[in-house]
Amino acid sequence: MAYDDTKTPLLPVNDRNQPSSPPPPPPPFSPKSMATLKNFYILLGPLLCAVICLCVTFDGPTTSRNMLAVTAWVFAWWLTEAVPMPMTSIAPLFLFPLFGIASADGVARSYMDDVVTLLLGSFMLVLAVERYNVHRRLALNITLRFCGEPVNPPFLLLGICATTAFVSMWMHNVACAVMMMPVATGILQRLPVNPTDGSARAATPINNFCRAVVLGVTYAAPIGGMSTLTGTGVNLILAAIWKSTFPEAKPISFNTWFLFGFPLALLIFLALWVILCLLYLSKGSSRALAAYLDKAHLKRELDILGPMAFAEKMVLAVFGTTIALWMTRSITEDIPGWGALFHGRAGDGTVSVMVATLLFILPNGKQKGEKLMDWNECKKLPWNIILLLGAGFAIADGMQSSGLADILSKALDFLEQVPYIAIALVVCLISAIITEFITSNDAAATLLVPLLSQMARTANVHPLALMIPGAIGSQLAFMLPTGTPPNIVGFTTGHIDIMDMMKTGLLLKIVGTAIVSLLMPTLGAYVFVTKGGLQ
Repeated sequence: MAYDDTKTPLLPVNDRNQPSSPPPPPPPFSPKSMATLKNFYILLGPLLCAVICLCVTFDGPTTSRNMLAVTAWVFAWWLTEAVPMPMTSIAPLFLFPLFGIASADGVARSYMDDVVTLLLGSFMLVLAVERYNVHRRLALNITLRFCGEPVNPPFLLLGICATTAFVSMWMHNVACAVMMMPVATGILQRLPVNPTDGSARAATPINNFCRAVVLGVTYAAPIGGMSTLTGTGVNLILAAIWKSTFPEAKPISFNTWFLFGFPLALLIFLALWVILCLLYLSKGSSRALAAYLDKAHLKRELDILGPMAFAEKMVLAVFGTTIALWMTRSITEDIPGWGALFHGRAGDGTVSVMVATLLFILPNGKQKGEKLMDWNECKKLPWNIILLLGAGFAIADGMQSSGLADILSKALDFLEQVPYIAIALVVCLISAIITEFITSNDAAATLLVPLLSQMARTANVHPLALMIPGAIGSQLAFMLPTGTPPNIVGFTTGHIDIMDMMKTGLLLKIVGTAIVSLLMPTLGAYVFVTKGGLQ
C-alpha cells in the first residue's frame, strides 16, 4: 500500500547474521494465576447478562429484557475497563445479533452517521493544525497582547486561559490541553519557582502564579470545548443520541449548539478566572513577576517560529472556511442559510469531510507535489472516541427498537411530581460525580444520556431539558487528576498538587452546576424550544 512505510517490514524478520538468544521460558501455569481482579471484571459483564436473562421478566417483548442484559454487560466493561474501551464499544456488533436485538447490518449502520463524519473530518483538520504549529503561533500572539507593560498577572492569566479556551472551541479538548500546556509552561520557565536569592517574599506569589496558569489551562480546555459541537466528544455523543432517539425532531446543528454552548462556556470561564485570581493572585504578584516575565520573552519565542509559511496560511484559510460554513449552513427559519440550496441534504459532517478532503489536494508549498496532509498523519486519529460515539448510537437505537425505552419510561412515573429545577440539578451533579470517580466523561454521557431521555418523558419535560444538563455535568470533573485527560496533563507538570485541584475544582464544580441549572430553563428553553414538551 502506497501510504505505508516501506522501510518497516509487515512481519518481523530475523537477521541470520545476528546471534539470537532463546526466549526465556514462560512461567508455569497455575489456577491461582487466573484469580485476578482483572479477570473477575471480565467475567462480571457476562454474569450480569446471564442473571438478567434468567431472573428478569418484563410485560413487553423478550428483546427488551435481552437489551437490558446486553446493556449491563457493556456498561460493566466500560466502568471497570476490563476490556479496552474501543473493543467494548464494538461489542454491540456481535451482542445485538446474538441476542435478537438487531440484525448485523442494522447495528453496523449505527456506527456511521453524519455526526461521526463530523468528528472524523474535524480531527483531520486538527492534525493539520498540529503539523504546522498553527496553534503555537496563535497562542503566542494572543498571549503577547495580554502580557502588559509592566506585567499584569490577572490580565496575563486571562490571556493564557482565553487562548486555551478559544483553541479548544475548534479542536478536541484533550488535544488542546496537550498542545497548550507546553506553551504555558514555556512561559513559566523564566520564573524561579524556588528562588535562591533569599527573596522569600517573592517565592509565594511566583509559585501561586504558576499554579494559577497550569490550573487555568487544565480547566479552560474542557470549558472551551463546551462552546461548540466539535469541541468535545460529549457534545457529539449528545447530538448523536438525540438524533437517533428522536429522528423526527430537529437535529442539534453546530450553529444551534453554539448559541447555547458559547454563553454557557463564557460564564463558567469567567467563574474560573475569578476563582483563580481570588485563590492564587495576591496584590504583590505584579511586583514579584516583573523582574522575570516581560514581552521580550514572548517575542523571542515567536521569532523562533519565523514568518508564517504558505502552508500555515493555507491551513488557516481552510480552518476559517470550515467555521464559516458550519455557522451559515442553517441560520434561522427566516434566513435558511446555504444548506437550503441542497434541500437539507447537506449536514455539518458534509462540511467537515469536504474540507478534510481539501487538505489532501492543496499544496503545502514546501516540495513539488507535496500536499498539506498525507495519510500517515491520519494514523493518529482517535478511533477510541469514534467507536465510542458509534456505540452510543447503537445503544440508543437498541433501546428504542427492543421496547426497553418504553418500559424504563413507565418505571419512572414518580418523577412527574418532582420540580424540574431539582431534577436538572441532581442530574448534573450525578453525571459530574460519575465522571470524577468512576469513568470517563465520554463513557458517562453514553451511559446516562439515553436514560435521561426516558426520564424526561416520564417527568413531562422536553428530553433535551435533562439530556443537556447530564451531558454538560459529565464535563465538570475538575477535582481529581484522574477525572479527565486534561486534568492528568496539568497534574503531570509538577506545578500543582491534588489539594490545588480539590480546592479549585470543587468551587468550579459548584458554580458550573449552578450555571447549567439556571441557564438551561432560560436560554436553553429559547434556543432548543424546550417549553411545551417535544414537538
